[in-house]
Amino acid sequence: MKNVNRSRKWLVPILIFVLAGSFFYTCQALGKKAEGERLVRMQGSPQWKEGQFVNPQPLINYFWSALRSMFSPSPEVSPKDPVPVVYVEKSRFSKLPESGLRVTWFGHSSSLIELDGVRILTDPVWSERTSPSSWIGPKRWYPPLISLEDLPQIDIVLISHDHYDHMDFGTISKLKDRNTLFVVPLGLGANLSYWGVPEEKIIELDWWDTKKIKNLEIVSTPARHAAGRYLLDNDEKLWSSYALLGPKHRVYFSGDTGLFPKMKEIGEKYGPFDLTMIETGQYNQAWPDWHIGPEQAVIAHTQLKGKVLLPIHWGLFALASHGWTEPVERVLEKSKELAVTVITPKPGESVEPDLQKDYAIWWPKLPYKSAKEDPILSSQLEENTASAR
Repeated sequence: MKNVNRSRKWLVPILIFVLAGSFFYTCQALGKKAEGERLVRMQGSPQWKEGQFVNPQPLINYFWSALRSMFSPSPEVSPKDPVPVVYVEKSRFSKLPESGLRVTWFGHSSSLIELDGVRILTDPVWSERTSPSSWIGPKRWYPPLISLEDLPQIDIVLISHDHYDHMDFGTISKLKDRNTLFVVPLGLGANLSYWGVPEEKIIELDWWDTKKIKNLEIVSTPARHAAGRYLLDNDEKLWSSYALLGPKHRVYFSGDTGLFPKMKEIGEKYGPFDLTMIETGQYNQAWPDWHIGPEQAVIAHTQLKGKVLLPIHWGLFALASHGWTEPVERVLEKSKELAVTVITPKPGESVEPDLQKDYAIWWPKLPYKSAKEDPILSSQLEENTASAR
């Protein structure tokens, strides 16, 4: 009888191990390691060192502070009432914008940019959760505002890095058969190919690489972030921001990034930008270099020589412990200080930065921590080191 009980004692851990192992090896969403010519090209990148990609300024992490923040989130971390959104009708995109530049923000980092006749879909996430699983992980606050089937012809799907809130297996699986090109940082093509995207549709770029598509020049510009879809593949693929250079307009898309010196170089090389789309949410003092934070996003906009700032990376998922409206409130405060023009469309609303140069407050007025109460300061920057003294 004792032997039977001992067997049962180990049965549950063994089953958990087997199920976890089965999930790991069969879950397509985890992606695939790069190999062959793709890996050789990655290893030749100036950003590749000792088996992974690296940032010029390493990322700082405070593990115990991060853990504590998970157990003490803001009471307003997620909306208590429905988020005001605009559901998008297919007919809206029947014509290209008269001004030449129009952006439709779908929440977080997913947007449709119509730039001088070219349509670019950024970091599209249409799935219910930012996770390799359909039953666990951060859940979206409202459904997709337009079906993928109702989107117009997309020329380029632009992906900044492989984290689940930016590179979504479910969405790409539905886009893979469309007549579109996928532009990604080095290594991400391995995931796309594994998920059924034809190799001829995949364009992988290293930092400062350029690609001309139609009349649009795409430049993969540096970002200060990381990559990985499970614990064993950290930084095995690259991350990027992008400069989108049309004949009449220029747009900067940050992806995810901390503040770092290359921002000024990007501005010098490719600015001024008619529009900067910079991440402003999902930040924490425990990981100050991973996400730029609201105030530093406004500072980055000035370094990039931007004309109009569209705050992104907020308004759809709770991926940090701050209040859900805090990012945009703090952006507006800092923008007044630095005389920066900000636009704040509702999720699903289309805006033409040439025509609309003011913000509208559509979110509820909720308590939040100010920059003085909870400063987000990227490390290894001279100006931040001086201000912290």
